[in-house]
Amino acid sequence: MTEGGSDSDSVVVPLRRASGRNWLAQWPISLVLLGVTIAMVMIGLDYFRRGCIVLSASVLLAAFLRLLLPEGEAGWLASRSRKVDVAVLAVLGIGLALFTFWVPPPS
Repeated sequence: MTEGGSDSDSVVVPLRRASGRNWLAQWPISLVLLGVTIAMVMIGLDYFRRGCIVLSASVLLAAFLRLLLPEGEAGWLASRSRKVDVAVLAVLGIGLALFTFWVPPPS
């Protein structure tokens, strides 16, 4: 800062509103969240096993999309490095599928 209390070298960056294009670019996470929503509705309607299969398929879809899509198109699916994201999502998806079939059917 200069002696007068203002910095003549400071840069002011205006805040911009997100355009509609930014929301359309989030189609991968929207697709996954749609699957999760459908799974939760199915589980709530007492279709536990089918809902859990849809849930695990949604998580595996997220892993698949994260693996195939480039960084710029992955949107909010990209939170860490590609390897870590794919590994975590794949383990969760496979784990959910295994637990789905491990739980005995109601008697």
